[in-house]
Amino acid sequence: MGSSKQKSRSIPLLPLRGLLVYPSMVLHLDVGREKSVKALEQCMIEDHMILLCSQSEINIEEPTQEDIYRVGTIAKVRQMLKLPNGTIRVLVEGVSRAEIEQYLPNEEFYEVLASELHESETNDSELDALMRAVLTQFEHYINLSKKVTPETLAAVSDIDQPGRLADVITSHLSLKIKDKQEILETVEVRPRLEKLLDFLNNEREVLELERKISQRVKKQMEKTQKEYYLREQMKAIQKELGDKEGRAGEVEELRTQLAEANLPEKIAAKVEKEIDRLEKMPASSAEGGVIRTYVEWLLALPWTKMTEDQLDIANAEKILNDEHYGLDKPKERVLEYLAVQKLVKKLKGPILCLVGPPGVGKTSLAKSIASSLGREFVRISLGGVRDEAEIRGHRRTYVGAMPGRILQGMRNAGTANPVFLLDEIDKMAMDFRGDPSSALLEVLDPEQNTTFSDHYIEMPFDLSNVMFVTTANVVHNIPRPLLDRMELLQVPGYTELEKQQIAERHLLPKQKRNHGLTDDQLVLERDALMSLIRHYTRESGVRNMEQQLASICRKVAKTIVADPEAAPIVIDAEKLKEMLGPPKFRYGMAEQEDQVGAVTGLAWTEVGGDTLVIEVTIMPGSGKLTLTGQLGDVMKESAQAAFSYTRSRVKEFGIDPQFHEKNDIHIHIPEGAIPKDGPSAGITLATALISALTNSKVSREVAMTGEITLRGRVLPIGGLKEKSLAAHRAGITKVLLPKDNERDLRDIPDSVRESMTFVPVSHMDEVLRHALSEPLHALAEQTADEHGSGAEEIRPPVEDKPEDTPPLGAH
Repeated sequence: MGSSKQKSRSIPLLPLRGLLVYPSMVLHLDVGREKSVKALEQCMIEDHMILLCSQSEINIEEPTQEDIYRVGTIAKVRQMLKLPNGTIRVLVEGVSRAEIEQYLPNEEFYEVLASELHESETNDSELDALMRAVLTQFEHYINLSKKVTPETLAAVSDIDQPGRLADVITSHLSLKIKDKQEILETVEVRPRLEKLLDFLNNEREVLELERKISQRVKKQMEKTQKEYYLREQMKAIQKELGDKEGRAGEVEELRTQLAEANLPEKIAAKVEKEIDRLEKMPASSAEGGVIRTYVEWLLALPWTKMTEDQLDIANAEKILNDEHYGLDKPKERVLEYLAVQKLVKKLKGPILCLVGPPGVGKTSLAKSIASSLGREFVRISLGGVRDEAEIRGHRRTYVGAMPGRILQGMRNAGTANPVFLLDEIDKMAMDFRGDPSSALLEVLDPEQNTTFSDHYIEMPFDLSNVMFVTTANVVHNIPRPLLDRMELLQVPGYTELEKQQIAERHLLPKQKRNHGLTDDQLVLERDALMSLIRHYTRESGVRNMEQQLASICRKVAKTIVADPEAAPIVIDAEKLKEMLGPPKFRYGMAEQEDQVGAVTGLAWTEVGGDTLVIEVTIMPGSGKLTLTGQLGDVMKESAQAAFSYTRSRVKEFGIDPQFHEKNDIHIHIPEGAIPKDGPSAGITLATALISALTNSKVSREVAMTGEITLRGRVLPIGGLKEKSLAAHRAGITKVLLPKDNERDLRDIPDSVRESMTFVPVSHMDEVLRHALSEPLHALAEQTADEHGSGAEEIRPPVEDKPEDTPPLGAH
């Protein structure tokens, strides 16, 4: 330590807990431990001198040599007083530093061999400067700390011994025992003053920080108290004025809602800021209402509230099957989503697009999806929406601004993960107010909709947990970028058997309930139901059928109210005619007999499949070709191609080579008010033209679809399933289809496949062989050699997938 040691002496040791004594210090000590009391008694017998050393740990009751610091202070016991509780209070005065050299064997008390440590006496200008610096820092410390009185500074300033100055100042500081011991062990004056200066600097910085923090807290408390006082004053004033529903009440109500709402941190901060603005705004200000509405919207949106998915696939499948008959692919897709959700726990909501004709149950299927998942259901219709703000909302600068339909739907749902139906997405339009379909791009993109931005709310809203379902009648009206973000699920039209099942299971019981009828009051026989489907409706879906069933229920209700004894009312096919009048449609729209120049074609429309009879008549004239029936450009081109093909094969067909110069040809497709377009009537047009020119009859049982080339090849078409269902409704028994569409037969229901014959053809010669009642003699042998003979029923291959239906009107 660089200090001078004196001769060692034996001396009793008193361990101190949480306390340290410096030389020249005078203070009282309370002694209670048995060994310490005996050490005191021993020192009083001898020369009243005792060694005071601190313990390293305050909690140790019986310290060992390792628990006591080696350097302490030899002190003189001035007074000793026994207190009533058994402890002894002594007055000690520190004399000098001392170091323990050895513990002496003594069972009754601690006795050690110790030597005094004396500092070397030096005095120079550097030491004086150190003393001044220490005094200056100590003065700062006293100013910051309220624990040391200013009188202490005056007493310390009079000390001219540097070592004693360091000891006295250290004794007044709130330091840990470890730090005070470090000063005690530093015997040399200069390093002792330097260490003390470091401690004083640190303490001053800590005290300054404490003062800043306490001032900040005090200001905050004063502000809070002031605000509370002013609010109470405002309430009192409003109460006196009778204004119970004033601005203060509004603000208090909004603050309560904010406290109860579990909002994300950023949203809560935004709401708090807007409430503060509202509070400072005069009651007469119009903007106050705007701010309040905005805050109410922020509080009402489901930022974090979620419903738990019912991940029970068996139960979901039961719900879907109970509520919908058929529709296997959409149901399968929902169950796949559920299965993946169960495995990965967190899955971005898929965007499903249900495409199909009206009345097939697209909207009600979306409701069933929500019910099978155990989610809330919300629906918005996009039909006729032209304004982008309908989707994204208006900015708050506009009068009457509000959020767009998406966030309105989310508020109505009340949860962040509903099933959200965007109905009629193909019916959106665009004008000078913007393109709403472009605004939907962000909504329906799983990579972007985590931060959907509404112009009114101005805060990103997470739509990634929403399961979006969209519906459309046709695909070609949906913009391509929007279509890319959706997964298309075709919802086809129904067969007669499916319609019958849907009516018996769902529609008739529903209409009976709606009209207050019981099963005992109305019985609709199956032949009457089939007659209703065939003769009073002509659709892909079941909406018109439901309307007819509602009409029957109304008439039955009227009858029962007039005559309660009339029940039960049994409706058969004859009774149905009485109720609904003469049949509206002719079932089996196929021709009654084979005709020349009249061929049944198959068409695809936005509302499902349909049959078209194409008629050709030949008249003497100058070679004029007339096309009527609201034909589109593509269909007119198909007619020109059929005409050119016929001219190129006049020799094989036995037609006058000059027919196009001597005759006028009129091609007509009835129902002229309906626009028709597309290439798939090519082989139908050619067959009708050749039939008329050769005076050959066309089989009434045959319908056909396919595009024709100038060389007579038959090219594939789309919408085969819908066309086949239309042929089935019309009573057709044989359908000619392009060879390349053979793979699409797998999509046709079994009941339709079993009752009809499907003949794949690759060339016009095959079409004529199967279509004409009596094949042309010139072609009979040739087609038999080239293509074989006989028509066989084709069953669809399992491995191929059907092509998407092309966006064409009627082909």
